[in-house]
Amino acid sequence: LVTLEMSDEMVTCTSHNVYPMPQVIWATEPPSAQEALENSTIRTTDHKGLFTVESMVRIVGNLSDRTYFCSFISADRSQVWIASRKNQEDITREEGHPLSISCMAPHSLLNFSLTWTISSPAEQTLILKYDSRTEHMVNLWEGQAVLDQDLLLQGDGSLLLTKPDGEEHSGTYTCTFSGLQSRHIVQTKVNITVASISEFYIIAVSVYNQLLILFAYCSG
Repeated sequence: LVTLEMSDEMVTCTSHNVYPMPQVIWATEPPSAQEALENSTIRTTDHKGLFTVESMVRIVGNLSDRTYFCSFISADRSQVWIASRKNQEDITREEGHPLSISCMAPHSLLNFSLTWTISSPAEQTLILKYDSRTEHMVNLWEGQAVLDQDLLLQGDGSLLLTKPDGEEHSGTYTCTFSGLQSRHIVQTKVNITVASISEFYIIAVSVYNQLLILFAYCSG
């Protein structure tokens, strides 16, 4: 299993208890110059002779510009494990308006599972989970979150929030595609704001004006 974590400056790819020593290859989409992806890799062994490999590259440009791919290739090149990740730009929207949070698989997947979670500083909550092998979906936000299964089978796992509420639906959304030897994560911070006072004022004035017109019509 390969895990990939991102900070504001670095991407770190790690695998534990592997043997023999795998080769590590980095790539991005859109592509980056190979010199920009110069990695620092640390290899350690335990008492059984199993390796832990940790490889790091610097973020190229802005954090949300690219998807990062880390591949661990077995010594005989018969096995490849891939972890990839994209941290998208933050989204800020007013509550009550439909919101789509994008999540695209980086390559075609035959047998996979998809999970959506939301996390706050206090906890992480499962939103939904889908398994392509059984075509079974568990949606804990039924009526609040929608996933198009036809698009999902084409690699589009985007989540639609039908009527987001500021307090309940603000947080960090994580979409995870998991295959046999691959895992792709898309993370998006979402801030749902309450409708502004000015918007309520405009609505109130509009209603008031309509009442005045109605009153004048009835009086006439």
